[in-house]
Amino acid sequence: MAAILITIPCPTCGHNFQKMLERLQDDPSVLCPRCGGNFDVKIQDAHGREMTTKFGPVEVRHGARGSVSVSVEVYHQGLNRHRLIRGQDAKVVHAKMDHQAAEWDALWEKKVAAKRQMTMAERKKEEAADRTSGAQRTLQALREVLSSFLSESKEVDWEALKDETPFPRPAPAAPKRPSRPEQDPIPEAPSRTSPEYQPKFGILDKLIKSRRAGKESWNAKIFELDTTKWEAKRDRLTADNAAKSEAYNRELGDLESAHARAVEQWDAERGAFLSKRRAQHDATDAFRARYEGKEPTAVADYCEMVLTSSEYPDCLPKEFALDFIPDTGVLVVNYKLPAPSDLPTLSEVKYVQSSKSFSEKSLSEVNAAKLYDDLIYQVALRASNDLLEADRASALTSVVFNGFVTAVDKGTGNEVTACIISMQASREALRAVNLAKVDPKACFRQLKGVGSSKLHSITPVAPIVNLRREDSRFIPSYEVAERLSEGFNLAAMDWEDFEHLIREIFEKEFTSSGGEVRVTQASRDGGVDAVAFDPDPIRGGKIVIQAKRYAYTVGVSAVRDLYGTLMNEGATKGILVTTSDYGPDAYEFANGKPITLLNGANLLHLLEKHGAKAHINLAEARIRAVGRSAANVS
Repeated sequence: MAAILITIPCPTCGHNFQKMLERLQDDPSVLCPRCGGNFDVKIQDAHGREMTTKFGPVEVRHGARGSVSVSVEVYHQGLNRHRLIRGQDAKVVHAKMDHQAAEWDALWEKKVAAKRQMTMAERKKEEAADRTSGAQRTLQALREVLSSFLSESKEVDWEALKDETPFPRPAPAAPKRPSRPEQDPIPEAPSRTSPEYQPKFGILDKLIKSRRAGKESWNAKIFELDTTKWEAKRDRLTADNAAKSEAYNRELGDLESAHARAVEQWDAERGAFLSKRRAQHDATDAFRARYEGKEPTAVADYCEMVLTSSEYPDCLPKEFALDFIPDTGVLVVNYKLPAPSDLPTLSEVKYVQSSKSFSEKSLSEVNAAKLYDDLIYQVALRASNDLLEADRASALTSVVFNGFVTAVDKGTGNEVTACIISMQASREALRAVNLAKVDPKACFRQLKGVGSSKLHSITPVAPIVNLRREDSRFIPSYEVAERLSEGFNLAAMDWEDFEHLIREIFEKEFTSSGGEVRVTQASRDGGVDAVAFDPDPIRGGKIVIQAKRYAYTVGVSAVRDLYGTLMNEGATKGILVTTSDYGPDAYEFANGKPITLLNGANLLHLLEKHGAKAHINLAEARIRAVGRSAANVS
């Protein structure tokens, strides 16, 4: 039997579509393919009546002996039921008909309701399966933040940065020339020799001279009159034709002038557009030249573009601050990381038919914590690798990645921001590992990264190197009020005064927590400048402190010297303080050792903490050092 298609109009958008009658009998719920609207279809029979119990014609038969027989066919198309009801009393037959119709209609309603409920459950199960699939894709994307993007190019495409948008409007089309007006023809002038102007002479005209002259005079007057009329018409037509030509030329001139003005305006707008585009291209080329020339600001801006263009899952905020240190080639990245509660943990969704609700299953606390820690390690490795791989100018020697998290402290209930991970990686170190196959945590440890064993606990750690720009007083070109001594620059002050200042400030730092500081005699031999005793039973002990008032980068040898002093003194920790900064090899040597390196920015923060204000100007200190050397030579 051929399938029967019926046309269904959508009550929402009016779109007509077709469905098979057999399927609609089982499930009257349909979905509009255009607008997605869901509604029930009332199944109708061939006569447009809804799918209910139907009755055939009532037949009444009379027997030979006066008996009466009443019969009627009852059927229900949806249930595929049929019955012949007979009886001798028409009222009884009609009562049976009503009873049968009520029974079958109720049965049909139950069937439709059951099918509708089953279809709804199937749709809900499909929705649950889709949500589960989406949740699994999201979790998988978090697990593959590092590996899934390693094959992509990290370098900025300079040509793609240039705006190549064409001017949006075409040149004005030439105007359509109007049709040239038709000239009215000028009739031929009357001719005196024309037959119409020649007199016709009879016999009398030939015999009587005056009669002949009269006719000749009359024809001459007629010719003159026609000539006058012709001249008037000629002049009128000539003037009309001239007016038409003048109007045509004027219209043509107006069209050409309007087109010329439109072209002129279009040329001006297009020129301004192209000029602006060329300026953007020139700015891009200039930016590229500054970056390739390793200009510090351009290097930082380039690195910001690299990080901004990297694709990460939506839960990662992609907010960061950068500081490029040109003397050492170190790029410091303070990267905002998501809090553990920001990560999606949904893993499975099921539809519970008994309660007609969705049941959601999330990762366990252990697996969620593992996912978070693994993600943070991946972000640190990937961001560092992206920056170093994209650095075609070789402006960077290494990247320091400091990951900051803003979360609620479960102990105090207050929102805190803490650095939970810090790592310094050089290009050579990252190229020596296969990032596609490494365990992110193991690789992080191999690179001597600093962080708690449980990153999800949001345990603060000290950044290996912090941003210098966080302290606005650390400037190379102008001074700041309220210095230690009026007009003084820490980087240019006397070396002995500087060592005394360091001892003094650490006295305040340690004695405020119950510690004790014993200063040593000032010396310029690179030995111990101060010894602090921290009473803390866990992190305390003997601490040796060295001060380096340098205007240039502190090399790894000074850090090695401090480490040797620390071992000789039997100290638990060493602190090296300088007015400048440290080279990548110095930071790398200090990683994993009980050594704290404080640069100029850290020193300014420490001074301010204890009520002292100063500034650092390395350029000024270098000029003074050259001047002193020249004076000593002379």
